[in-house]
Amino acid sequence: SQDTTVISIMTYNVRIFNNYKWIPSDNVKEDIGKFLNKEQADIIALQEYPRGNPLILEGYNNFNARYTKKAKGGLVVYAKYPIVNSGSLEFLNTPNNAIYVDLEIQQDTIRVYNVHLQSARLDTSVEALEKEGSNLFKRLGSTFKTQQDQAETILKHVSSCPHPYIITGDFNNTAFSYVYRQLLGENLKDSFVESGEGFGRTFNLKQLPLRIDFVLLHKSMQVKSHKSYNTQLSDHFPVKASFTLNE
Repeated sequence: SQDTTVISIMTYNVRIFNNYKWIPSDNVKEDIGKFLNKEQADIIALQEYPRGNPLILEGYNNFNARYTKKAKGGLVVYAKYPIVNSGSLEFLNTPNNAIYVDLEIQQDTIRVYNVHLQSARLDTSVEALEKEGSNLFKRLGSTFKTQQDQAETILKHVSSCPHPYIITGDFNNTAFSYVYRQLLGENLKDSFVESGEGFGRTFNLKQLPLRIDFVLLHKSMQVKSHKSYNTQLSDHFPVKASFTLNE
């Protein structure tokens, strides 16, 4: 179809709605709800989403799945379009995961993967890093290895995907990483690279702006915009991209 409807997609790691009171506020969940309602993205992918404390958004269908039985967090995709198929990739031996939904948009179907790759769970204070010393590299090495395994699981799943697809979420790694290049591959483009400005930071590591949350869109899609927010409701910042299908 030649339809040029502009579709928006947002990704946001919501850090279990401040369950552990990292931010001195009791209204973080409500504030995130208000933010999402105000922005009205057509598709919303959240990571570290507490399924036991669900967020109800009017006007959206949603699909969610937990990481593992033990993990507090999960993943959810909200969409203003019908969800015609969905599933969970079930990463092995890790509190992380990826899920996907197939969305019916006019005459088209697209798939959205919401992914949350392994985190190194670093205490990023200088003292803690000094204490880690050479152990730090071991830890990062094993994290990156796990991320690669997870990326391979996603790519294997993607290889049989019959629709144009988007991979979005928290990669816990930067655009300089092997795992980012693997997921980007030949078929996808990065909304920030296409339309972003500045650092596009999505996470602050000791005042260092890092871009570790991504919207990677199928090359058949046209990226129209990319926006990073300054919303202080999590340790991550939300990102929104907009695109059209089949121009």
